[in-house]
Amino acid sequence: MSWVSTRTYYEELNRLFTEYEAVLYELVAPEGTRIPKGGGPASTHPISVFQDAMTRVLDLEFQLRVVDYTKRNLVHADLSPQQFAAAMRDRGESFWTIFARMMGHALAEQKDYAGAEFRLVLALFDKNRAMALKRVLAEDFLDLESSIQAIEGPKGSAIIADRNAAAMRVLRKQIEAGKKRIAIFYGAGHMNDFQARLRDEFGLAPATTRWLVAWNLQGPDGSTKP
Repeated sequence: MSWVSTRTYYEELNRLFTEYEAVLYELVAPEGTRIPKGGGPASTHPISVFQDAMTRVLDLEFQLRVVDYTKRNLVHADLSPQQFAAAMRDRGESFWTIFARMMGHALAEQKDYAGAEFRLVLALFDKNRAMALKRVLAEDFLDLESSIQAIEGPKGSAIIADRNAAAMRVLRKQIEAGKKRIAIFYGAGHMNDFQARLRDEFGLAPATTRWLVAWNLQGPDGSTKP
């Protein structure tokens, strides 16, 4: 869900990105892809249609429409569609095998899907539907780390490991080109693997942590409860 957030969140990212010599961003697209300002014309691809619907239902903004990818310091750092397909093939993966891993993880954790579905239905009829739905979805994010581990499996996956490896190759090129202030703009699910790669391949370690508010779940009274 990192692709939908508040406009103020993305605008703050646009401001912060100006402080870096290079910002490496994720997008499974041909090498060197430049996203036009505003995200370009609407796509009819099912995933794009779904993401567009989510922005309306949750009263949020779509990342590609607000982040300014036209800036010269933004650098595409991901696999192309052909490379991604090849990586999945090499691993014997498909979206069905990844779905099966997630379902197996959910069953092992004995997820309360009935309860989750009930909360989702209640949220749909809430007087503040967008806020109620965001709160329900936010609960699922609490288990993000174990869900990503299930997707990765013991040998990694094309979705996380192989795409992160591609980003590291671009990072090394940027460092070799003399860049010193470099950011990696990827979704939260990629971060644990990135941290391990930055430590093992580049000898880097976290110095400070800064949080930005992507979804504000507080009501008018400051409460985060329904």
